[in-house]
Amino acid sequence: MEFQRAEIKVESEKEFDELKAAIDRAFGADKVEKFLQHIQSSGIRVRDFESVLSKGILERSGDKKSIANYQGLYGALPLSDQSQMREFYLSKLEELDPALRTKFKKLYQYY
Repeated sequence: MEFQRAEIKVESEKEFDELKAAIDRAFGADKVEKFLQHIQSSGIRVRDFESVLSKGILERSGDKKSIANYQGLYGALPLSDQSQMREFYLSKLEELDPALRTKFKKLYQYY
């Protein structure tokens, strides 16, 4: 039996889509290495999405919106949408090229 992900309706589509697009841009082939370098230099855990937002790493990796804007978008989302956004971010982390994951292996280690 194959795993099927349950579909949960997004309640705040505009905010969700804007934040999702920012994550997609950060994980773009031309920006993902810079994004990971910013996470590494900030000393936060790569899987801590809230810290990525609070440190402005999405903005520093190419998107020039304000930190408060992304935090505000995320904070405006209902809890179910926030959970889906964290899941989306984590899935993008896991989809990275194995060579890139090896290069940034310390980011991926649990400590």
